[in-house]
Amino acid sequence: MQKVCVIGAGPSGITALKNLLDQGLEAVCYDFNTEVGGNWVYNEKAGHSSVFETTHIISSKTLSQYEDFTFDDFEKGMPDYPSHDQLRRYFQGYAAHFNLYPHIEFNTLVKSCELDEAKNWVVKTEHNGVEKIETFTHLVVCNGHHWLPRMPQYPGEFSGKFMHSHEFKKAEPFRDQRILVIGGGNSACDVAVETSRVSKKTSISWRRGYRIVPKFLFGKPSDVVASRLAWLPTKLKFFLSELSVKIFSGSNKNYGLPEPEHSITATHPTINEELLYKVRHGKVFPKPDIDHFEGKNVHFTDGSVEEFDTIIACTGYILEHPFFRKDFLNYSEGDVPLYLKMLHEKYENLYFVGMFQPLGCIWPGSELQSKIAARAIKGLWKRPENIAELCQREVTHPHLNQIKTPRHTITVDFHLFIKQLKKLLPNNYVSKTPVS
Repeated sequence: MQKVCVIGAGPSGITALKNLLDQGLEAVCYDFNTEVGGNWVYNEKAGHSSVFETTHIISSKTLSQYEDFTFDDFEKGMPDYPSHDQLRRYFQGYAAHFNLYPHIEFNTLVKSCELDEAKNWVVKTEHNGVEKIETFTHLVVCNGHHWLPRMPQYPGEFSGKFMHSHEFKKAEPFRDQRILVIGGGNSACDVAVETSRVSKKTSISWRRGYRIVPKFLFGKPSDVVASRLAWLPTKLKFFLSELSVKIFSGSNKNYGLPEPEHSITATHPTINEELLYKVRHGKVFPKPDIDHFEGKNVHFTDGSVEEFDTIIACTGYILEHPFFRKDFLNYSEGDVPLYLKMLHEKYENLYFVGMFQPLGCIWPGSELQSKIAARAIKGLWKRPENIAELCQREVTHPHLNQIKTPRHTITVDFHLFIKQLKKLLPNNYVSKTPVS
């Protein structure tokens, strides 16, 4: 008898669970938190994987919803960019609507997953200090990839507080401090904007140029505008997207920021409406890359030196699966050769859902991955015979040619990826019927 283990009850885990149950499969989901929603369940506890107090989604609601349960299905009148609390309620509404809670075990840590001689998964969990071992025929991994901080290393030692944005929950604790934010991604720009409201001074250090994309273009959410170009050839599509950003924001040099040296597809664009405003209003001060630390003094590559109380590193996360042995699977460094960012060439009863980084929102792709995985386990979809070749092709023929950093090993083009997944599903794949 088939029995499936789902790791994680975040946005990817709940849609995986829902679609497994849709196929009549027995499934149980383990989650370390107390509610569904993953990072979108706000918690001020340090170390808890969550958004911070003022976080709003950076992709619009139009392109950030499940097809089986849209925002309108949940609640009419959602804003273009919902807050973290609205998203938390949306995910919990999804879980309640499809009756997922009886199949989820909260406050449960997955400690290890190993294959036995029969190629079944032996899963060890811990709940309230009590360990349990269960055997499953299939494993669906949805533990996310924004929870293990990647800290930067610089010569010297900083004697102030040196923290990762993972620990940042709200701006108030940084009132009247001198703050340095490292990074130019979404988290870095958000943290710089938020701390600038209360800090004595906030600076932001970039080692390279980033493109700052406004949330609205021509009065519409910028990703909705970009989606209207999805039918164009890739190069032309992104050329027009880059041109639109330049028209609206101008050159980075106008803000004292370095120009991007790569095409718009070579890195993840930063979606932020306020950073450039704050820079031009003297609330956030651009700085180049860090050369070294000396006490509270930070020496920059342009020869300047400034004193700071706190440094907040917004330098991304490590792709980690602590329940697998390192000699079994390790995607924390290097390539990720998974077909559809989901299927391993060797382990047919292992699926990864949501382990990709689109130029857009993850959840719509996770929903489609989940439908394929559930159909495969049920025997309604067959893995390609050339799976090894397809896995390798994920590495050699990515959707986008990005710079070689750990952050860019799992990038996909949102629209291409959605189209690719939908081709593998029947025309009537949407299922809004509550699970009994």
